[in-house]
Amino acid sequence: METLLLSRIQFGANITFHILFPTITIALGWVLLYFKLAYDRSKDEAWMDAYFFWVKVFALTFALGVVSGITMSFQFGTNWPGFMERVGNVAGPLLAYEILTAFFLEATFLGIMLFGFRRVPNWVHTLATVLVAFGTTMSAFWILVLNSWMHTPAGFEIRDGIVHATDWWAIVFNPSMPYRLAHMLLASGLTAAFLIAGMSAWRWLRGDRSAAVAKALRTGVVMGALLIPAQILAGDLHGLNTLEHQPAKVAAMEANWETRGNVPLVLFALPDQEARENRFELSIPSGASLILKHHPEGVVPGLNDFVLEDGTVMHPPVAPVFWGFRIMVGTGMAMLALSWLAAWQLWRRGGELPKLTLYGLVGMTFSGWVATVAGWYVTEIGRQPWLVSGVLTTAEAVTTTGAGTVLTSLIVYLGLYVVLLAAYIGALYHLARKAGKAAPAAAPIAQGGEGLAANPAR
Repeated sequence: METLLLSRIQFGANITFHILFPTITIALGWVLLYFKLAYDRSKDEAWMDAYFFWVKVFALTFALGVVSGITMSFQFGTNWPGFMERVGNVAGPLLAYEILTAFFLEATFLGIMLFGFRRVPNWVHTLATVLVAFGTTMSAFWILVLNSWMHTPAGFEIRDGIVHATDWWAIVFNPSMPYRLAHMLLASGLTAAFLIAGMSAWRWLRGDRSAAVAKALRTGVVMGALLIPAQILAGDLHGLNTLEHQPAKVAAMEANWETRGNVPLVLFALPDQEARENRFELSIPSGASLILKHHPEGVVPGLNDFVLEDGTVMHPPVAPVFWGFRIMVGTGMAMLALSWLAAWQLWRRGGELPKLTLYGLVGMTFSGWVATVAGWYVTEIGRQPWLVSGVLTTAEAVTTTGAGTVLTSLIVYLGLYVVLLAAYIGALYHLARKAGKAAPAAAPIAQGGEGLAANPAR
């Protein structure tokens, strides 16, 4: 295996591990703020109990996100030196802005969130929560600015092969940035919502039926039910923007080989890139044309348009983009069905959820991770063979280090990530069990105990 392929696998492994943690903390910071404001308004200690549990989850997740993020930064020098050499005049400042405007806020005020309640004035603790939540969002903003610019570069010129910034407003607000930012923020919200709902359901099934668990469970379910329709709309708009600026990616997502109208929506197929056709295809006639062009006869670009006369393929690998997109959409549909069912049951059944729904929420605890990783694979693999679209190819940026060195570091990374991920998930459930043992026993609901129907404003 050559250095280019191994470096791509290594970067994919690192980004897969890293994205798991920011996609939780970006939204979880705002959920913590909601818990804190609910407490400030009602003085109900259950809201602070929920806050204390989830702020520990936030701190643990933030720590792993920082460590894995440092690894990502080092890779620019070790595996992709051509990236910073060619586009460092744009990438460097954007990464610096992320640290200056976001990371310092999070790192500075997280300690007050964790240990400051009743040690500082209440308004200071609330303000610290606001600043940490804002910091997580700003961090996502700057990272997505850079990532979006790599997909739809703007506001630059090339002099002697080096990219130089000419318009920072155009760089920051490049054509795909608003869509990509909205899509990622909503993805984070859904990831946090199902994590909260799933772990709260697990605690409830284990007998931890405190008011704090009930409030967190209701929050996660309602949050998921509200965000998933917005995510579907944002995803559609993002797809239309991608069709305009990166048609080869959309062609790979749809496994569409020929530019034509009446393009079917392929539900299942085995794309054969060598034969340039789909095997065992199951599709809906004109479905892709309706979705992408809003007309059954709409013309959708095909992959064969992105093959040069000498046979060089200038479109991404089809199978991983095709399947990644379907995993993302399929997971999203499961989120929609379960969150709406649970929200309806909460309303119709006086706040109670049946065991089957609770088990479903437990099973979907980490569904946000599945959808987010699949979406990132579609986004990043779909950009190939470009690292910066139209400016720098992946092959031009890769290191000259030998394949053996890259393989050794890849094996070390993978082993470490497996251990860390298992430890992280184990730590979450350890915190949940520990919190359950410390929680006061709740009386049966029929005797006046606080169940899921408890007034969330108390």
